[in-house]
Amino acid sequence: MHIELDAPNLGEIEKEYLSKVIDSGFVSTFGPFVSEFEEKFAGYLNATRAVSTQSGTAALHMALYEMGIGKGDEVIVPALTFVATVTPVMYVHARPVFADVEKDTWNIDPKEIEQCVSSRTRAIIPVHLYGNPCNMDAIMKIAGKYKLVVIEDATESLGAIYKGRYTGTIGDLGCFSFNGNKTITTGGGGMIIGSNEGSLEHIKFLVNQARDESKGYYHPEIGFNYRMTNLEAALGMAQMERLDIFSDKKRRFSEIYREELSNIPDVSFQGQYEGAASSWWLTCVTFGEKTDLPSLQKALREKGVPTRRVFMPVIEFPPFAADSSAFGNSREIYERGLCLPSSTLNSEEDIYYVCTTIKELVSQ
Repeated sequence: MHIELDAPNLGEIEKEYLSKVIDSGFVSTFGPFVSEFEEKFAGYLNATRAVSTQSGTAALHMALYEMGIGKGDEVIVPALTFVATVTPVMYVHARPVFADVEKDTWNIDPKEIEQCVSSRTRAIIPVHLYGNPCNMDAIMKIAGKYKLVVIEDATESLGAIYKGRYTGTIGDLGCFSFNGNKTITTGGGGMIIGSNEGSLEHIKFLVNQARDESKGYYHPEIGFNYRMTNLEAALGMAQMERLDIFSDKKRRFSEIYREELSNIPDVSFQGQYEGAASSWWLTCVTFGEKTDLPSLQKALREKGVPTRRVFMPVIEFPPFAADSSAFGNSREIYERGLCLPSSTLNSEEDIYYVCTTIKELVSQ
């Protein structure tokens, strides 16, 4: 038995698609798979258009850039997230303003968002943490009230649904990641989706070094080398064919964890809003004070069960340092939270073994 935390699921179909690219010779940023992948991805999410990028971080950078966020502007972000949510705000010379998360859902708290709004606020970046949809109704209401841009960080939530709509399709723009540990992977890579055809067309232009191809190598704006390669897109096309299978497995793994661990008083799961369905990119839990987390991780590792701490709050890092006492929920979730094995390479038997092992180790 070999259990994986978040390893990618690659097989024969991926080899087949990659072989096609190699045989064609179009391995770089030119080739048909890039546009095909963009169209397939947009179609899956019922989005107007998708533009591929070099990474999820690049997608967030381009979204902020396209929305005109710049020097002197403020962007509200959750304190509990991966750092790549926040660094693109710095890339455009804006200022991230941190809001605490809800203790139950682990997502940015709309009440905290409204308290952070100032005359300089231009945008909100809600993060659907670990695949769990945010309270988008409340967030969009605040955005409307203060005329703010909403850029969804949906990098972890491919396939998650909020009240009948896929995450990433509710705000002005949505950003996704295809890093090796995501539900589907292109090795690296990312995607921006939206409904404004003009904005997406401009982003497509910008990520290709702002090159006006009708005039040869002519660049009328400052551009970016953020293009996805044909190799990456081919891998993405192959992974899209298996996305529903991957999504079903992740949902089933989450169900097993809840069935098996919910009766342990020291274990709590992320809560969901009514009408929301997480993609369960990673199933994560918090443990109570009875459990020493480092000791538990060590014991699980010795029994072949890999785990990972939940993200450290960004306000703990030197470039973003802030008084952590103002972000109590984010800090508590980090101190008590673990990500459990969720790779689709695992079997249901593997997940049951994880649950049995946790129950043996945790006080009941």
